This record gives sequence, C-alpha cells and structure tokens, in this order.
Amino acid sequence: MIGGLIFDLDGVIVDTSEFHYQAWKRLAAELGIAFTRDDNEKLKGLSRLESLDTILSLANPYNHQTGVAAQSRKIELAKRKNSWYLEFVRNLAPDDILPGVENFLVECRQSGIKTAIASSSKNAKAVIDSLAISHLFDCIVDGTRVAKAKPNPQIFLIAVKKLNEKPGSCIILEDALAGVEAARLARIRCIGIAPEPALLPADLVIPGFLNFGIKELCSFDRLIRNPA
Repeated sequence: MIGGLIFDLDGVIVDTSEFHYQAWKRLAAELGIAFTRDDNEKLKGLSRLESLDTILSLANPYNHQTGVAAQSRKIELAKRKNSWYLEFVRNLAPDDILPGVENFLVECRQSGIKTAIASSSKNAKAVIDSLAISHLFDCIVDGTRVAKAKPNPQIFLIAVKKLNEKPGSCIILEDALAGVEAARLARIRCIGIAPEPALLPADLVIPGFLNFGIKELCSFDRLIRNPA
C-alpha cells in the first residue's frame, strides 16, 4: 500500500525554470559572464550556492576564489539573484500549476495518501503559497531544512520521517537526475517526469499528470511489488 508521495517542486508541480534562468542570467551579466539556457540546464537539482559556483566556474577569475571573504561575497550574490527570482514568484497564480497536478493531488488526499514537498529550493513555501495549494500537502521540506542538496538523499529521508512512513511505503516524483539518484540512494521508488523515458533512470517515467491518476499510480505500485 502506498503511504506517502514525495514531490519535487520545480518541474513537477510548477515550472519556474524560466524565472531562475532570467534571474541567473541577470546576475551573470552583471559579473560579465556569458550564461546560456544550456548552462541553466546544468543547475537542475543544485542548491543556490552550488548553482552560483557552477556559474562562477564559467569565468576564470572566479575559479580559485576561496576563504571567508569569497564565501561572504557568494552569499551576497546568491541573495541578490534570489530577490529577483522572488519578484517573479509573487506573480505566480493557481493557473500556473502544471496540467493535471492539482487533480492528482486532490485524488491523493481523497484516497488517504499523504503528500509532501521535498525541494532544494529555499523558496518552496513561497511558491506553494502563491499557487494556493498548501492545503494539499502534509509537509514541506525545503532547502532551509537540509545541509546537503540532492543527490544526497537527506531531504527525502526527512520527508519520509515527517510523513511518519517508511521508505518502502513511499514514492518520489522527480524531474531531475540528481533527484532520481537521491531517491535511489534513499531506497525509495521513483516516478520520473520527463518527455521521454530514456531521459531519466527512474522506476517509471511519465510525461506529466494529465493521463496519470490514482488508478495508474496503484497499477505501478502493484507492478513494482509483484514483478512478473
């Protein structure tokens, strides 16, 4: 029986990747760093400071900056990027929820399945509040609650504990390689969200939630528990 579903946020519930891209691009431009959409794809699943380090690595002058002063500067830059990102987030509305997601969440609640958000973003609560769906989740575990970002499984294990479930009774829904790897390390089944199955090494890959409900979820659960 499925006890809990653990959702990544960006790319699963809502797509704010364009917001991140525009904010990072603005910061990169201020630093004189060329930053493309391909570069932005490399940031999927990374924490804010890890993302910043990736961007800074594109410019040689920043490659070897270390020490307290450098770290303080990075924190200031990351905060500046986040303030621009939050300007976009404030304009989010329920209509921005990805197709089929809200109906799926409502079905989960009606079926007694617990739900959680497990996102590396420190803005997860702000995003969920803007979408007006906080009532559809039992808990939110975000980047303020963990010391290690995905692919470390810490965030998923915390979510499992908060749901008062065991890893074996939960399923993770992820769209990033780092998240799928974190699920594997946590020994939790994972459904990947991607346009093509080959893009994610998850237990099951679906393109989205428009044609995926509780019936399909339970079929997946039975298949994994009782393989032919």
